[in-house]
Amino acid sequence: MKKIGITLVLCICSLFAKSQELNSPQLSQYLADNPFVLSPTYAGIGDHVKIRINGLTQWVGIEDAPDTQSLAADMRIGNRSGVGIFLYNDKNGYTKQQGARLSFAHHLTLDRYNDEFLSFGLSYNFNQFRIDIQEFVNAGGDPGVTDDRSTANHNFDVGLLYRKDKFYASLNASNILDKDLSGFNITYEPNRLRNYYLYTGYRYKKSKNSDLEIEPSILYKMFESDGRSETDMNLKFRFYQYEDYYYAGINYRFLNDQIGKPLYIAPIVGLKKNNLYFGYSYQIQLNEITNYSTGTHVVTLGVDLFQGLSNCRCTY
Repeated sequence: MKKIGITLVLCICSLFAKSQELNSPQLSQYLADNPFVLSPTYAGIGDHVKIRINGLTQWVGIEDAPDTQSLAADMRIGNRSGVGIFLYNDKNGYTKQQGARLSFAHHLTLDRYNDEFLSFGLSYNFNQFRIDIQEFVNAGGDPGVTDDRSTANHNFDVGLLYRKDKFYASLNASNILDKDLSGFNITYEPNRLRNYYLYTGYRYKKSKNSDLEIEPSILYKMFESDGRSETDMNLKFRFYQYEDYYYAGINYRFLNDQIGKPLYIAPIVGLKKNNLYFGYSYQIQLNEITNYSTGTHVVTLGVDLFQGLSNCRCTY
């Protein structure tokens, strides 16, 4: 009976691993002043070296549930370009993956008086996916299964970002190369891992001196491998105190063929104090997993270092 349970867990983990492979899990961490985790086009926007650390603890209450840590950092080089790096470590039951993304972005000024800008981004991705056989054996699995099984993948992301005053829209394609299926069961293993993201929003202030800013935004994601798509609808309120601010909001995610059945609703809160950032959200699960889990924690810590100056508004 114990072996049957372990086998079931491995099967479930393999399904989630297939959906996550070549990607770190993307929940609401991009809303914590951290859009670079979505798109390379945000590299170098700002006058600091921006560092963000994210921690995700999914499905609280379920043993061996997904657990992820990541670090994102980007900076401007010259007046119109930026570079960034994104590192992540993801553990999902008896599967593990680690990855890195190296990004470059170039920012063009279309109209300096109306703050209209166009940015291009490119990322190189490296991902290692591994089944931890030792954990399986220690838990009472088949001792005849030996050696960790792993595979490494290389791929690229491309992105385009348009900004005009307080409006922004970013279009991105990740994992644009087909996967090499040599050594895989091609009946079940998808070779098209391309994902498409559209992220857009607007930061509204009633007046220039207002202390309140309202930011509605939408993130649309489409997965080419199986045709699924999902949408995040977000609403965020910032309360300014000079250059510092506090924020609160809501994140609502659903599959596009099930708009009235959200995957989760996540309240979000955070603050910026001097050059330090903190963000937190809690995904309240609204599907069948609610019978086993209370939700998911998402924590973001950040710091901005080495403030610099630029004559180009495209990096503000």
